[in-house]
Amino acid sequence: MSEHDEQAALFQWAALCEPRIPELATLFAVPNGGARHIAVAAKLKAEGVKSGVWDCFLATPRGGLAGCWIEMKAGRNTLTPEQKIWAHLMRAAGYRCEDVCYSWCAAARAICDYLGVPAENYGVAARVVAK
Repeated sequence: MSEHDEQAALFQWAALCEPRIPELATLFAVPNGGARHIAVAAKLKAEGVKSGVWDCFLATPRGGLAGCWIEMKAGRNTLTPEQKIWAHLMRAAGYRCEDVCYSWCAAARAICDYLGVPAENYGVAARVVAK
C-alpha cells in the first residue's frame, strides 16, 4: 500500500475506535507533503506550512508528554533532514515523536502505546511491514 493508503487506513481505524478511545478525536493530519501546483504551494507556505513537520499529531497529553507526532512512510523511505530536525525540536519541547511508521497498524500500535491502551483490544494485528 502507498503512504496515502496507510495513512487513510489509520484514520479509518481511528474513526471506528473513537467511541471507545475518545482521545482519538484529537488525532489529525498535517497536509505538508505531496506534489502541488506552484501557486498552491506558495499560498500554503504563506499560510504557515513548514517543511519537515510530521504527518499526524495526537493532541492529547499523556505520561508527562504534551502530545504524540507520527510520521508515515512507504517502502524504504526514511526521515528527511528537515523531519529529523522537527523531531529533535518536538522532543525537546516535551512531545513524543514515534519512530517512522510504515503501516497503519504500526501507527495505531504507537498511538495505543502512547495512550496506554492495549492495541490488540482495538483490532490492531501484529502486522509487520518490511522496511
